[in-house]
Amino acid sequence: MALIDLIEESVVRAPLMAQNKDDAIRELVSTLAAAGRIQDPAIALKAVLEREAKGSTGLEEGIAVPHGKTAAAPALAIAIGVAPQGIDFGSMDGKPARLLFLILAPPDQAGPHIEALAEIARMSRSKAFCAALASCRSPAELVAMFKDE
Repeated sequence: MALIDLIEESVVRAPLMAQNKDDAIRELVSTLAAAGRIQDPAIALKAVLEREAKGSTGLEEGIAVPHGKTAAAPALAIAIGVAPQGIDFGSMDGKPARLLFLILAPPDQAGPHIEALAEIARMSRSKAFCAALASCRSPAELVAMFKDE
């Protein structure tokens, strides 16, 4: 399944209200729960925070990809957050994350999880596209950019 097939307005927070990493992760997990994509937000949150404790998922150029494997996700689920003010994610280049992709997957399904991470990595090579995504002011605007891409 392509990443774009998972992106709809119900799983996008633009703008994120959170001001720090843990709150941003919590907000994106709550977004997935509200969209009916995960079953137990507390278990899902724990999985992502435990993964984050092993090493930051902040990449470069303002992108972070917090993720985890959990039985709370019956299938691959993704939420996207736009943080106009930037959130310190301990990124490799020291820049705050403005574009967050939270990915959850069932523990027994490595393939879709890895494919989603790879697709985000490929997309992140386009600095112009990522900058445009990070400037989106609404879920509808962000979803439209993915559909047009």
